[in-house]
Amino acid sequence: LTGVPREHRAYQYLLAHAIPGDPRHVLQTFDRWCYHCEHLSCVGPIKGRIVERLLAEQAPLRVLELGTYCGYGTVLLAQGLLPGARLYTVEVNPQHAAVAEKVIRLAGFDEQTVELIVGPSEEVIPQLREKHGLLRADFVFMDHWKRCYLRDLRLLESHQLLAQGAIILADNVLFPGAPHFLQYAKTCGKYRCKVHRASLEY
Repeated sequence: LTGVPREHRAYQYLLAHAIPGDPRHVLQTFDRWCYHCEHLSCVGPIKGRIVERLLAEQAPLRVLELGTYCGYGTVLLAQGLLPGARLYTVEVNPQHAAVAEKVIRLAGFDEQTVELIVGPSEEVIPQLREKHGLLRADFVFMDHWKRCYLRDLRLLESHQLLAQGAIILADNVLFPGAPHFLQYAKTCGKYRCKVHRASLEY
């Protein structure tokens, strides 16, 4: 009714209530907005703990996120990086990317730590090595369109962008679901699969 997208409303709330440079407080403020004001399709705190645990176990130096949206997952990933590690995050929607850029910088991460790439994942992935300097990803977080999961995993494989032992973490594979991706990951013989059960965000 106001003509202001809810993603922008959420960012205005962050500006008013979050502590700049404190990524954990930025995420907590995001959570308060999503619980009490408007739902946003962020990974949220419950599934966020799974992301944090796997990130801590793996300690990756090169992380790729597909689906930045408002930057919640990006901040979640970036706060768990080791010194010198780098996060590449890809968002197809320019309006969402504009909000995410502000959220990421509000949380205190500069372009040396987090590079936001705007464009369709099927176009960005083949350019990651030459244009963005990503030789191989140790950790991939997929949280974009579910129908793109399998296509993009195969693109990462064909362009040899997955490091040996890389972790691919994909959100919402059961609901709304990415059945072809799940079947491929379980049957192609390249991956060991585990399903982490959690409630929907917020």
